[in-house]
Order: sequence, then structure tokens, then C-alpha cells
Amino acid sequence: MPTVARWWSSRTDPQRIDLYTRSSYYTTLVFLPALLLFAVVPDWAPTSPWAALLLAAGALVTTVACLLLTRRGFQDRDHDRGTRPDRPSLAVAVVAGLVTVAAALMATAEGPAPSAPWVVALLGAAVLLALSVTVPTRPLMAGAAAAGVLAGVVALIDGSPPVAAVVVAASIGVALAAFVAAFRFSVWILDVVLEMERTRGVQAQLAVAEERLRFARDLHDVMGRNLSVIAVKSQLAAELVRRGRDGAVEELVDISRVAEESLREVRDVVRGYRGSDLPGELAGARSVLRAAGVEVTVRGEDAAVTLPGPVQTALGWVVRESVTNVLRHSRATSCTVELSATGGTAELRVVNDGVAPAAEGWGSGLTGLAERLTATGGRLVAGPDGDRFVLTATVPVGVRV
Repeated sequence: MPTVARWWSSRTDPQRIDLYTRSSYYTTLVFLPALLLFAVVPDWAPTSPWAALLLAAGALVTTVACLLLTRRGFQDRDHDRGTRPDRPSLAVAVVAGLVTVAAALMATAEGPAPSAPWVVALLGAAVLLALSVTVPTRPLMAGAAAAGVLAGVVALIDGSPPVAAVVVAASIGVALAAFVAAFRFSVWILDVVLEMERTRGVQAQLAVAEERLRFARDLHDVMGRNLSVIAVKSQLAAELVRRGRDGAVEELVDISRVAEESLREVRDVVRGYRGSDLPGELAGARSVLRAAGVEVTVRGEDAAVTLPGPVQTALGWVVRESVTNVLRHSRATSCTVELSATGGTAELRVVNDGVAPAAEGWGSGLTGLAERLTATGGRLVAGPDGDRFVLTATVPVGVRV
């Protein structure tokens, strides 16, 4: 049992809904022969053993055909191969169902037998259930009405009065419509959940791509002009040397100055990208998580402004890594980031409600982050707490990095 519980907890919410939907279909279909048996037993005619055998065989074939039809429907949905049902399986299910209905009429006692129309209802439910994986709602409702009419015809053939046959047809038609609509609704919910999951992944990728574009733009703005200056001055110095004129040394010195200035500006850009500006990193985390569909709450941003630059850099690493983990390794819908500075120690606490699948130890990201914080005298604690994942980082306010 613990293994099953661990396996279930390792599934994402969309995977759980998908598993629940498929198991509901297969379980309902598997119980079809037993339901048919219970429906026919009250009106059983023991003088027709061969009809009973035909009834059992027809129910079994119908069940297998509906299971194959359902399985093929889910496979088509998984691979976006359209909504056309598997015609061979559908044909076998319909023919076997009609044979089962005929066997039910022969296997029941003479005179009106309520079980015969309900055999039609059960078989119709099985076929419509298998079709509901791929077929839209309106054709399914038409199929439910047709099954109800067939049940009414069977009731008339079995000797029921016309009024009773109409009541049976209406009752079975409405019951089948409600039954199939419920299962069709579950398939629709599954589609919505899977689409939301795909959209969330795309949003996370777009947020990362936007951050990369921002970094590329900043780097271009910083280096474009300086590299152009270096190129022009290098050509000028080479020309002065070629012609033996004065001024080449001054140009080379100026080139060295521009190169050192460029190196300093690049370091400033990289330092800003790596999170030395903790308020900016917190604002970026809020923007990225919201773009990914995660509800974000940030507390203590005022304290971030008062922290020394080295502390902001260290905690900026923590913010970035924790946000990356939320986006890539969890199914969180909400995330809280709380910053506080008391007693000479700054603490950053990140809590999300999407516990990642269980794994042995930390990943490389958290391991590297813990090593960085340890080198500064800080400490990292991370792990699941019930249905939440809590990451807490502490750094001395006087740290130097």
C-alpha cells in the first residue's frame, strides 16, 4: 500500500484526472456482463439453455469490442488523430449487441418481460460509452434516443402494451442520455485540464525566453557602442603606425581604457542578471510566476532594499533557483515569498503548494545553491511539508561574496 500511495502522489493532477477518467470507462464496461446477468435472471426461462449461452457469448463479445473501441479512442486523443471511432470495433459491438438482444428475447419467459428492454439499455450504454471518448455530444444524444426507440420496439415484440412500450422507450432514452452526458463531460474536463497544463508549460517557456531576450538586449546596448569604438580606434592606430605618425600610442591607451570600461559594464550586466538587485529579482519572480499561472504573494520587499549588496546577491540566487523549481518541477498553483531581516540574519522563505514527485536527495540546482550559501556562512533547508514544499535560506547580514 505505501508503494501505491507513493506512486499516486508522484502523479501530477492532470495525470491523476486522466487515470481516473480511463479507469472509470474500463471499469464500467467490464461490469457489463454481470449487469446483463442480473437483468435477465428475474425473467429467465430455463427451457432455453442454448439461448442463455448465446446471451452470455454476445455480452462478452460486445464488452470486448467496446473495450477495444474505448482504448482506440483514447489513443487517438493522445496522438491528436481526430475524432473518428474505430469502425471495425464499432461494427462488431453493434452486431454482437443485436444478437444479445435477440438471445435475451428467447431466453426470457413468454409474455411481457421487463428485462428484455433493459438489455437494450445496457448494451446501448456500453456502445455509447465507448463512442463518447471521441464522438461529440449531439450524435451521442441521437444515439441515446435511437437506443430508447429500440428498447420500446423490443418491449412491443415481447408483448408489452403500446403505452408501456412508449414509457419504456422514453425512460431508457432519458437515462442513456444522462449517463452518456456525464461521461462525455468527464472527457471534456480532461481535455480542459490537459490544455491548461500545456498552456502553463508554454507560458513558463515564454517567460524564460523573455528573460533571455532582456539579457541579450542589455548586453547588446552595453557592448555595441564600445566594440564599435574599439574597432575604429584599432584601425586608426594601425594606420598611424603604418604611416609612421605620432598618436598611435594615445589611441592604443584609449583602446585599453574602452576595453576595461566594457569589461566593467559587462560585469555589471551579469551581476544584475544574477540577482544582486534583490528587489528586482523579487519583482521578476512575481512576473514570471504570474505569467505561468501561479498565484504569487511577496512579503518583505521593503527589507530587501536595506540589505547590503552581497546579501542581496546571495538571496537573489535563492529566489531564482526556487522560482525555477516551481516552474519546472512542481504543479504549484500558489507561491509565497517572504523576506525578513532580524538579529543580524536575513531569511528568505519560499512556500508553494505543488510538492514535486519524491526523489532521492536534492537535484543539482539545490545542491549547488546550498554550497554557495554554506560558503557565505548561510544555510539552506528545503523539503516537503505536508502538501507544501518549503525552502528556507538564511544568510548573515555581514556576509561578503
